[in-house]
Amino acid sequence: MDNDLQQPLITHLTELRDRLLKAVLAILLLAVALFPFANDLYLLVSEPLLKHLPAASSMIATEVASPFLTPFKLTLTTAILLAMPVLLFQIWAFVAPGLYQHEKRLLFPLMFTSTALFFLGILFAYFAVFPLMFGFLTQAAPAGVAVMTDISHYLDFVLKLFFAFGLAFQVPVLTILLIKSGISSRQSLRQKRPYVIVGAFVIGMLLTPPDVISQTLLAVPVWLLFELGIMASRFLPQKPNQTPVSS
Repeated sequence: MDNDLQQPLITHLTELRDRLLKAVLAILLLAVALFPFANDLYLLVSEPLLKHLPAASSMIATEVASPFLTPFKLTLTTAILLAMPVLLFQIWAFVAPGLYQHEKRLLFPLMFTSTALFFLGILFAYFAVFPLMFGFLTQAAPAGVAVMTDISHYLDFVLKLFFAFGLAFQVPVLTILLIKSGISSRQSLRQKRPYVIVGAFVIGMLLTPPDVISQTLLAVPVWLLFELGIMASRFLPQKPNQTPVSS
């Protein structure tokens, strides 16, 4: 009996190991391919700040290994992001056999949408938020203070904001899951709209620098994406004991 129980467990662990190895291999291959362009990647990421630095200023490296380690860290992070479709496919292939058919129909679109929204959040931060935010922050420096940002600190700051905006753009997926699981309803979420708006600005205050521009540029999309999630939930199939709620 014990052998009968151990055999499926060993089979699942072996499959999990194989899929993890494939995911790690995809990341390593992308990292190796991107490594020759590490400095170019960093230049691309730092461009929103460099455009707003005074003519006599530049970015600096305060640690001996920073000129190498910082672009390398960015390259590895970029490789993980680019390998996300492979990672998600491996996760899907591992869990799909244990799912019901209706769960499969819901999970795959949600995984695809969640990934697309995460990348959209990163692009929004880079093209819409960074130019305004760095323009404000560099101009806010007191007289006599030279703005010379450390490359390692800048990368940590940028990655934090990328991650914050990527997560914030998951609001439609979270909204749909709340409604689909029955934890909440469209009507209930609409009634909570004022609290969601306040919460969006609180999140913007906690995750972005202390300036109104960047806080608003995070809070407003969170609110709009919440509304998008409510509208998209109207297209979810209704359970037999559910009656559609008009919007």
